[in-house]
Amino acid sequence: MDIFSVLNLIGGLSLFLFGMNVMGQALERRAGGQLRTLLEKLTRGKLAGLLTGIGVTAVIQSSSATTVMVVGFVNSGLMTLKQAINIIMGANIGTTVTAWVLSLAGIDSGNLFVTLLKPSSFTPVLAFIGIILYMFVKDTKKKDTGLILLGFATLMFGMEAMSDAVSGLRDVPAFQQLFILFKNPVLGVLAGAALTAIIQSSSASVGILQALAVTGQVSYGAAIPIIMGQNIGTCVTAIISSVGANKNARRTALVHLSFNVIGTSVWLSVFCLLRALLPLPLLDDPASRLGIAVAHSVFNVLCTLLMLPLSGFLERLVTVLVPDGKQPETFSELDERLFATPSIALERCHTVAADMAETAVLSLKEALGSLRDYSLETADAVREKEDKTDHYEDILGTYLVNLSTHRISETDSREAAKLLKIIGDFERISDHAVNLVESAEELRDKGRTLTDAATRDLTTLSTAVSEILDLSLTAFLRNDLASAARVEPLEQVIDQLKEQLRTRHILRLQKGDCTIDSGFVWLDLLTNLERTADHCSNIAGCVIDAAHDNLNLHQSLRDIRDNSEYFQQQYQEYTRKYALS
Repeated sequence: MDIFSVLNLIGGLSLFLFGMNVMGQALERRAGGQLRTLLEKLTRGKLAGLLTGIGVTAVIQSSSATTVMVVGFVNSGLMTLKQAINIIMGANIGTTVTAWVLSLAGIDSGNLFVTLLKPSSFTPVLAFIGIILYMFVKDTKKKDTGLILLGFATLMFGMEAMSDAVSGLRDVPAFQQLFILFKNPVLGVLAGAALTAIIQSSSASVGILQALAVTGQVSYGAAIPIIMGQNIGTCVTAIISSVGANKNARRTALVHLSFNVIGTSVWLSVFCLLRALLPLPLLDDPASRLGIAVAHSVFNVLCTLLMLPLSGFLERLVTVLVPDGKQPETFSELDERLFATPSIALERCHTVAADMAETAVLSLKEALGSLRDYSLETADAVREKEDKTDHYEDILGTYLVNLSTHRISETDSREAAKLLKIIGDFERISDHAVNLVESAEELRDKGRTLTDAATRDLTTLSTAVSEILDLSLTAFLRNDLASAARVEPLEQVIDQLKEQLRTRHILRLQKGDCTIDSGFVWLDLLTNLERTADHCSNIAGCVIDAAHDNLNLHQSLRDIRDNSEYFQQQYQEYTRKYALS
């Protein structure tokens, strides 16, 4: 094996790992919605969790990615430790799909149909289709499909390059001695664990083993312990991802490690015992790509069969290894580990944004109540909610911006932009709630009260504002276009109410029914309530824009006002409903 073969090996390995990475990321983006659906349907049943783990990992082609994802779910409170255990077990089976696909490269037959099954036969066609989809089609989903095909083609070309580069090793005595050395099961396990820990992918390390199998020097006796060790090495990624997470997330990563260490220890002992007691000629036979894929699947299925009934034991074990602290368990509101699955990270953003929206609306309504009946408890509650919405805006804004820097689908990108717009409006609503409380405090501190006429007018405006808050909140939480369409006509009515109430205030001043001090507070109240309605209009407009794949808010609102018969009907209805007496 000369220097050029070494270079070809390095190049082939690079293409193989790059292709696997590109294909996996594109698969995650294309399957984002399905991954979210799987999570939503997840139950506490062992079988449901097991099948979920198998399905997700078979799609994204990486048990490491699945486990990191699960660690993020647990850290965010989206999943319990018990659910995570079953998914991790399933992930170990799902990851064997890659080895079966790679084993197709070893097909050797004169039959035309069988030959067509070889990746070397159909990979060029896939690459051609992939580059057309990626370069010449604008649809994001089709581009991702093109990347999946290109990633697979690159992976297979890398596999072939590695196989060709190492084929000359079959006649190298030192290489033969190396794999004779690996027939020692312990050394084989250590070698498999070390290689997989370095490249952080058991699928990739199995592929490398399959490439080495073409030399004919890799016996089943050496390959099986290496495969066992690969399962331990793949745990490194999850362990690293759990650093800085809460205790249940750390336990989840430890479940992955414990599952593979216990499974490997048990079946390695059985393997050594059988080898010592029974003559097994198969172990000295050269391993094939297909044989390695079979061994990989059988080992992972056996580990799962062994450990599935012991999931409760695993849960107790990791609870002992990572004990409960004195502080209560807390969950990370938004976990960057979820960036591995952008659609689920975005769903988590929706959950946090929904909490923020409900908090902001409640604070404004409590502030309206304080205008009628001020209490220190209510004022403190409004200010606490304003601090909470500020916190939400900070973490959501940062998280969404960071999420947008990742490769996400066009649909998810629009949704992220919508959320970024909307959270600013909800935060401002909570600011106006504090302003209303401060106005109530100013009236109290100065010993002033509103006149009966002003109180009646304020009640009418407050009722209208309460309704527009409910409409905008419903529109956002449920993506309800009917509620969103009713916001803009009501906002126009509130604008008119503000002007009418300002005029009435001036008339009261002229008659001497109202003091100038109270008048300043009155104008502040009108301004804050009218601007609250403006923010509700922005929120509803964003919901409508997103539904029509358009984020030109002002144009959409103009179109609603100018070209909608429904708008005119709603406007007239609200005008009658909130007519001043």
